[in-house]
Amino acid sequence: MKKGFTLYIVIILVVIGTLIWLAFSRSEKSEAPITSLITYTNSSDNLIKVELPFPGAVVGKEFSVIGEARGTWFFEASFPIEVVDKNGKVIATAIAQAQPDPETNEINWMTENFVPFKADIKVPQNYIGEATLVLKKDNPSGLPEHDASISFQINVEY
Repeated sequence: MKKGFTLYIVIILVVIGTLIWLAFSRSEKSEAPITSLITYTNSSDNLIKVELPFPGAVVGKEFSVIGEARGTWFFEASFPIEVVDKNGKVIATAIAQAQPDPETNEINWMTENFVPFKADIKVPQNYIGEATLVLKKDNPSGLPEHDASISFQINVEY
């Protein structure tokens, strides 16, 4: 009878240990800050913030990119966005447009303050899988030292 009881205790301890291990391993993954999933090139979250989609989001063939960027990110109230496949090929492009200020209903991109933006993107119907969303600071000079971007992975599904 002691062997059966000992075996029972060992099984319970293994199960409890496994549950504790799973709880800690999952919490470590979920606590990773979203900003660690974003790549900033000559930029930071103090210059541009994306509200939707978030890094790792599952998106459809048509989706919107919404956020806010400093006025210096725009040129003529817009900046380019690309969706790049896992091989580095651009599969979709869009133009983010400055949106009206919610308080004044005016579009004022000639500022150093944050300006809301929105872009509507259409990915080819035959594309499914991982992709990278790249938001680029508009650089009318074409000089590489003025380039800046923010990028992160998304998943194109339905």
